[in-house]
Amino acid sequence: MSEPAKTPKPPYHVVIFTSRRTEGDHGYGDTASRMDELAAQQPGYLGMETARGADGLGITISYWASEAAIAAWSAHAEHRVAKSNGVTQWYTEYVIRHGVIAREKRFERT
Repeated sequence: MSEPAKTPKPPYHVVIFTSRRTEGDHGYGDTASRMDELAAQQPGYLGMETARGADGLGITISYWASEAAIAAWSAHAEHRVAKSNGVTQWYTEYVIRHGVIAREKRFERT
């Protein structure tokens, strides 16, 4: 992503997905692109930021209007398949953290 997500005034919800990749692509790139596209279509989706280092460590932060929106995304059929493939093929480890953003301070040079 080339810029910070444009989120609304807090409060809103956040999911932080920190992961370490396995060697090779094994369809990961195409699936990740599809998940980005599909997540953006979900009710309650507010935006996403993602980065991955050369060492395979990645962090994806997604923003949501509610816990219900997060739960619906988590239960989405295509997302469930991708999560299963993550465990069997794409990640050596991951941690998922959920939270609520209570405050936000934004600076943008114009």
